Amino acid sequence: MPLLRTALLCLAATLPLTALAKVEVEAAQHKTLGAVLAVKISEDIAPGDYEALLKGIRANPGTFTRKIVLLDSIGGSAPEAIRMGRLLRETGFDALVPSTGVCQGSCVYLLAAGQKRTVKGHVGLHRPYFPSGDSAQAHAQQRNTRYDPAAYFREMNVASQLASEMQRIEPHRMRVLSAQELARFKLN
Repeated sequence: MPLLRTALLCLAATLPLTALAKVEVEAAQHKTLGAVLAVKISEDIAPGDYEALLKGIRANPGTFTRKIVLLDSIGGSAPEAIRMGRLLRETGFDALVPSTGVCQGSCVYLLAAGQKRTVKGHVGLHRPYFPSGDSAQAHAQQRNTRYDPAAYFREMNVASQLASEMQRIEPHRMRVLSAQELARFKLN
């Protein structure tokens, strides 16, 4: 069964990144928690998703007893995921990968942003894809932006070694983290 899951994750990682993520923001009244703001991020993360997330959060002002982001994403744009992650952290969200969910590739930046992180599904790592080559450095040079995953992970109080672990895995491969690895990297 773990081999099948890994194969499915690898297959999903090779799909083209053409669509925006599905970003859903909804306020709800929970019977025991009270007012809750829930964000669900699924599918591919792409430029424009930060704005969709910001718009959804702004459309739901008020005081919430809990803010939670549900993750079920096959990754996508690492720079956009980092922008989204900073917004989630600034606005006080916890992160959850539900038992039916997958958080792979750049989705890990969203998971890292959670003040509290809970993983019940699967988290997969690989080096990000970039149109001008498969290195983060090539991407940063192309866009004249600074791309420093280790600094981002330190900012989010996640083990910065996660960045070097991601860089070891080719973009077309995927490595699913064990419960021990999730704990070691402070992702769960």
